Amino acid sequence: MPHPSSTLEIPEPQDVPRHIAIIMDGNGRWARQRHLPRFAGHKRGLNAVRVTVKACAERGVGFLTLFAFSSENWRRPPDEVALLMQLFLEALENEVQKLHRNGIRFKLIGERAAFDPRLRSLIAEGEALTAGNTGLTLTIAANYGGRWDILKALSRLAAAKPEALAKDGIGEEELSPYLSTSYAPEPDLFIRTGGERRASNFLLWQMAYTELYFTDTLWPNFDAAALEAAFAAYRTRERRFGRTTEQLGEAGTASAPVAPRA
Repeated sequence: MPHPSSTLEIPEPQDVPRHIAIIMDGNGRWARQRHLPRFAGHKRGLNAVRVTVKACAERGVGFLTLFAFSSENWRRPPDEVALLMQLFLEALENEVQKLHRNGIRFKLIGERAAFDPRLRSLIAEGEALTAGNTGLTLTIAANYGGRWDILKALSRLAAAKPEALAKDGIGEEELSPYLSTSYAPEPDLFIRTGGERRASNFLLWQMAYTELYFTDTLWPNFDAAALEAAFAAYRTRERRFGRTTEQLGEAGTASAPVAPRA
């Protein structure tokens, strides 16, 4: 069932984010610091994925979305792209059964047509195998871009409800169900490792009211303690969603508002 946009319905306050989105940055720099090839950093980064998934599941996070490969990453050297695709394939072969045993649902968002048939098959098999799991939902964003997502949603809406485009304007409530993450609430917390301070075309629509957290920690070094530091920072944020601090105080929600209903 699609979740409403946070601009339409304010989420309930929680100490632990329901949905975390992460840009896993710094693999190449981690390898360079150790005089290793860039691919060694990507392989080491896979271990950080395992650690983060486990920590999120244990802390009761409902949704974790990881930006693994952007639509712009095809511009990287062909050898690196080929190695990344091979690492992705091996990860699917080796990790999906473990996810399933732990009750984790696996999903992928992004344009799949560019992937080879074996990779597309493993993605579909993993999604089908874990579809009924009710624990953490792990979403991998691969060949994904936020602008692509919005344009794709418009195309899907036009195909499903052409009459919607004929009227004066399209509302959020009409477009949101066609976004690639319509099955999840919008991210409460965005984490970017590696020291950069930008969203890099990731979940542009969905992160309209997401709390942003940047850390200099390189992704291969990101662990459960680093995740907890992000949670601690998140708990200090005042999530107003357009309201004032005074209104939050009146509602008795100093750090996060309870959703008012009309």
